[in-house]
Amino acid sequence: MTETQNLTLVQAVRDGLFTEMSADEDVVVLGEDVGKNGGVFRATEGLYDEFGGDRVIDTPLAESGIIGAAVGMAAMGMRPVPECQFSGFMYPGFDQIVSHMSRFRTRSRSRFTLPMTLRAPYGGGIRAPEHHSESKEAFYAHEAGLKVAIPSTPYDAKGMLISAIRDPDPVVFLEPKLIYRAFRGEVPEADYEVPLGEAITRREGDDIAVFTWGAMTRPTMEAAESLAEEGIECEVVDLRTVSPLDREAIVEAFEKTGRAAVVHEAPKSGGLGAEITATIQEEALLYQEAPVKRITGFDVPFPLYALEDYYLPSAARVEAGVKEAVNFP
Repeated sequence: MTETQNLTLVQAVRDGLFTEMSADEDVVVLGEDVGKNGGVFRATEGLYDEFGGDRVIDTPLAESGIIGAAVGMAAMGMRPVPECQFSGFMYPGFDQIVSHMSRFRTRSRSRFTLPMTLRAPYGGGIRAPEHHSESKEAFYAHEAGLKVAIPSTPYDAKGMLISAIRDPDPVVFLEPKLIYRAFRGEVPEADYEVPLGEAITRREGDDIAVFTWGAMTRPTMEAAESLAEEGIECEVVDLRTVSPLDREAIVEAFEKTGRAAVVHEAPKSGGLGAEITATIQEEALLYQEAPVKRITGFDVPFPLYALEDYYLPSAARVEAGVKEAVNFP
């Protein structure tokens, strides 16, 4: 029988790092304050004491240097896990991500691969200052050569992180900080993998398919439970990986219901909700009974403090959007 632990999502991230660092000495962690301090959210707490400063490396405040150094490490056969303190701090390293991290295999005709996992807390809802709360997963999903993973449960956080670290190609691993400590879940003590690129159905339903990921999975599930009391049964699909998208799961859920909604906290324009909608149009148009409803953040800079609750899709906003789709025409 597999022993389990009752962990928060951030504890599961730390457990995934510990598991892989214990199993493979080529796995190293680097970033701002990840060592003695244990990271701004304590995701690397205790790793410095366990593995030492050669494998848990405190770096200068320079994201281009952190990511660039990790690219070099990975090209030479290591498995670095660089951390940016917040996803909004990744932009100074954007050139390293799109010009080197994502293209190294293609540029070298597969002579080199980059087995590296770029971690960052992302998303809003914690009353952080400017540049700390953006949801820009579409930036990275648009870049060929990168996988983009976003867990929504402690179990998935550990299993997906292990899969990312073991992957021969680069992964951008975005951790929804709103739910870092929002709840606990059962996580096996042993190592295990949650495959990247595979969605999971969190709730079965016949009336509408609702696609989501990351922190928005919780309000979506709350809305689905409330709607069930009114006789509307939602099929809730947590995509988990937004690149590559599990298009088969998207099409299968839509063909089952004929109606769909997408919930994400990123702005609507150019967001991944549009890609999911296009997939439905291209591959399941004849099953469609209503326009696909996008329930998202707004096309404005992420607001500060009290307005965060208005900006982020709430359970009430998800309910209203789902009803609009279900009641069409």
